[in-house]
Amino acid sequence: MIKHIVMWDVRGDTPAARREAALFLKGRFESLVGAIPGMAHLEIGLDSSRVDYACDVVLYSEFESQQALDAYASHPAHLRVRQELEGMRIARHQVDYAS
Repeated sequence: MIKHIVMWDVRGDTPAARREAALFLKGRFESLVGAIPGMAHLEIGLDSSRVDYACDVVLYSEFESQQALDAYASHPAHLRVRQELEGMRIARHQVDYAS
C-alpha cells in the first residue's frame, strides 16, 4: 500500500474566497473516486484550525502499489482535474510512503 498525501494553500483575497476555492478543489478531487484503477481510498479535508501556518486543504489517498500511484499521475481524469484547478493553488506539499 502506498499512501499519497498532498496539502495545498489556495488563492483567495478573503477567507470566504479561499473557502469557496477549497470547496471547489474538494469536489473536483472527490469526482475521481471510483475512476482511478488501483486507488483504494481518497478523502479530502478542509482546515478548520485557522492557524496561520496551516494549509487550506489536504488530500489523503491510498494506492494498491507504486505502479498504481504512478498511473494515477498521468490518468486522464486526474489530468483533467489538475487542469481545472490551474492557478487556484498557490502552494503545494506532498508526501508519498509505503506502509
